[in-house]
Amino acid sequence: MKKKYFLALIVVTILGTQNMLAQKRIDIGIKGGLSIPNLTTGSTANPVNSGYGSRLGADFAMHAEFHLSKHFSFQPQLQYSQQGGRKDGNQAFVVPPGMAAMFPPGEVPPYLYADYKSVARINYLMLSTLAKYRLPLGRSFTGYVAAGPFVSIVLSAKNISSGSSIIYLDAQQTTPLVPTPQSFDNTENIKSDLRPVNAGINGHAGISYQLRMGAVFIEGGGNYGLITIQQNEANGKNNTGAATVSLGYQFMLR
Repeated sequence: MKKKYFLALIVVTILGTQNMLAQKRIDIGIKGGLSIPNLTTGSTANPVNSGYGSRLGADFAMHAEFHLSKHFSFQPQLQYSQQGGRKDGNQAFVVPPGMAAMFPPGEVPPYLYADYKSVARINYLMLSTLAKYRLPLGRSFTGYVAAGPFVSIVLSAKNISSGSSIIYLDAQQTTPLVPTPQSFDNTENIKSDLRPVNAGINGHAGISYQLRMGAVFIEGGGNYGLITIQQNEANGKNNTGAATVSLGYQFMLR
């Protein structure tokens, strides 16, 4: 139901803006490229939610650009962004219920440690409202920058782990829990552990080349969520964000 309200908000925003600026030029653009996301931590980092590195994902968007003047425009943008992060090597994990029985009552440690790979894949649908400034760079080229706030909803979220390792009681891996390697091959749906909605800032800079019927452009930028993604603080506090590189095409609607 939240997705339906979100999509309805998108339609109302674009149609309302188009009516308000009916006398101005309107461009429609599409783009696609790479997302390079990561999960960052603040002062509340713990062994489970820290230590993430970047991974590669996909990023696609479509926008409507409402020209206010020669240099300034208003650009609502709908974006599909793959985010998350990855770990590879020694990392901590919460003691599973099946292993908790291996410890005396009241002596279950908060974490165990092992060498394996894990990837958090979180897919968002983002609606941004960007203010854009354009500067002609000659007869056919135009440079531009754009920035503004976004709201987003989680479409899907999974944590995928793989590999096998001996499980240790300590981060230094000096005390094994069991002497034989255990498999970590698993895919876990973590969508219910995350806040369904996020908000933050989005922006990019690029250059476009004017063609007869439109323009091609290349741009680089990024987004950063200002709300921590976990619903329960016991899972730590992470902010998600991504650097993006995109190639696109834009044409004049009228």
